[in-house]
Amino acid sequence: MTRILGIDPGSQRTGVGVIDVDATGRCTFVHAEALVLLDAADFPARLGKLCEGLEALIDAWRPDEVAIETVFMDKNASSALKLGHARGAALATVVRRHLAVHEYAPRLIKQSLVGRGAAEKGQVQHMVRLLLKLPDVRLQADAADALAVALTHAHMSATALRAGASIALLRRR
Repeated sequence: MTRILGIDPGSQRTGVGVIDVDATGRCTFVHAEALVLLDAADFPARLGKLCEGLEALIDAWRPDEVAIETVFMDKNASSALKLGHARGAALATVVRRHLAVHEYAPRLIKQSLVGRGAAEKGQVQHMVRLLLKLPDVRLQADAADALAVALTHAHMSATALRAGASIALLRRR
């Protein structure tokens, strides 16, 4: 069993989601929440609160691996810079805990779950609930996005394992 922590970094709210993946690739929901950072005194305090929240989450759920969304460039450079700072704080926190980190672009996450890279947030949330068998659960948007990152990593890892097994079989012939 592998436990994956998915992170959807944000400077106001950071989504976190934890799933378990068994040897067959079946994913099971464990935990999801949004770390709300807005009540911090200033931006540096938000980053500190993000690090503290991630540390507590790592202590509580003990993930084996971490998957995080990469930064995409938006029209607002200031927002992108703040997002980059939040992502950096999250990366530093998990790396200090010696966890393997895997990064995925937003388009790849949408492609992995919905089948097209330009999918809407509602479609991604629907697929997260469907794949984790949570039909009646209302997921906060950032938490659902974090679960989507974790699911993408689970799918990509399973595909890589299958591809590796296929290559190994071909080499034996």
